[in-house]
Amino acid sequence: MNEKPFTYQRRQSSVAQVGPIAIGGTNPIRIQSMTTTDTNDTEACVSQARRIIDAGGELVRFTTQGTREALNMQHISLRLKAEGYTTPLVADVHFNPNVADVAARYCEKVRVNPGNYVDPARTFKQLEYTDEEYQAELRKIEERFIPFLNICREHHTAIRIGVNHGSLSDRIMSRYGDTPAGIVESCMEFLRICKREQFDDVVISIKASNTVVMVQSVRLLVSQMDREQMHYPLHLGVTEAGEGEDGRIKSAVGIGALLTEGIGDTIRVSLSEDPECEIPVARRLVDSIEECAQLRAQAEQTIADDTISVEFHETDWELLQLKAAMTTGALLIDRKAHKLVIRDEAFSDERLTALADAILQAARIKFTKTEYISCPGCGRTLYNLQDTIRRIKAATAHMKGLKIGIMGCIVNGPGEMADADYGYVGAARGKISLYRGKECVEKNIPEEEAVERLLALIESDRQTS
Repeated sequence: MNEKPFTYQRRQSSVAQVGPIAIGGTNPIRIQSMTTTDTNDTEACVSQARRIIDAGGELVRFTTQGTREALNMQHISLRLKAEGYTTPLVADVHFNPNVADVAARYCEKVRVNPGNYVDPARTFKQLEYTDEEYQAELRKIEERFIPFLNICREHHTAIRIGVNHGSLSDRIMSRYGDTPAGIVESCMEFLRICKREQFDDVVISIKASNTVVMVQSVRLLVSQMDREQMHYPLHLGVTEAGEGEDGRIKSAVGIGALLTEGIGDTIRVSLSEDPECEIPVARRLVDSIEECAQLRAQAEQTIADDTISVEFHETDWELLQLKAAMTTGALLIDRKAHKLVIRDEAFSDERLTALADAILQAARIKFTKTEYISCPGCGRTLYNLQDTIRRIKAATAHMKGLKIGIMGCIVNGPGEMADADYGYVGAARGKISLYRGKECVEKNIPEEEAVERLLALIESDRQTS
């Protein structure tokens, strides 16, 4: 075998200044997380932000559902600064561009979602536009987005154009379908305005709970930006990755596939756990990039009989999980092989086989256990997410191949769990809606009854199938 020389090289992006830190260029890959507290509760937000920052978080994001939450970001910021914390704060805005205008005055960065910034919330309706009508819709975006950019410019506020697979607009879906091309175009519509307006403090994210969709879409975005002479820094993450081992492996497969290709300037590992738990996982991914990129290149050269074989010498189980998923993620997503063998003398063959199966499932190749698509939670979450996940897992873990979405709210809920068999979605405070596929079959169930109703729905369908 003639081994090709390997050199890891990071994609060179432009630089976005976010408060005191710079993202992109030759700057370190930044690590971030998001609070799960009510943004109106200053004390709870400050306390959780401290835990994220003390764990190593370099940016902290807060959901800002309305103007009241956006205004309270000023008090959160002042409290943290009074305690000596200068970490940039990010406002997360959906559905209401007026909220983004307010948040831009008090935060170092504002995230807007192209799927619902001007376009109405997704309803899965098929819409028909002439070319002229479609261009008129784009002008609506420009008319609303440019004033926001001007506010950001005045206050030295960066922005994140954050596209979520689960919340693409009906307009984009109707013209491009549920495809990476549609995901990328949703982003490019906003980036073209930024470029024309010479607004440079921009970070981009394209996220999905499906690792294959996430990786393919980010790669396509990079190619499209190159064609249009754009080089904005990229934020990476797998939405609704879940918790525990599954959440870590799914995140490492998707994020790691891109990091080992030199793509990515800031990352978030989205776990359905306390947000400070995400930071050490993200740090381990960043610290392992070059090693895993080298191992990936070696593994690709030794693929045989449709099998990737990799050997490690780790004694830390979580680190082995992350490195194995990160090393093989891109090869599996690209279907270079459909089987995986992991070797490490510190662990039993049985445990290593289970790890290989988990990585194959995260790469959407082989499903050997129940699949859970669960969000990390945020200030929009309308019920006790972690407790609910535990209860649903305990009752359904034996249902091999079943896919269940457990979502805190409707922002990404129906979209991200579109390929799930069942969905459990926060509909209002203390109320849950249940889905079979994309169809909502029970609305506004009291939270205390919802898990049992979901289990009854699943059991009823299993008996009649």
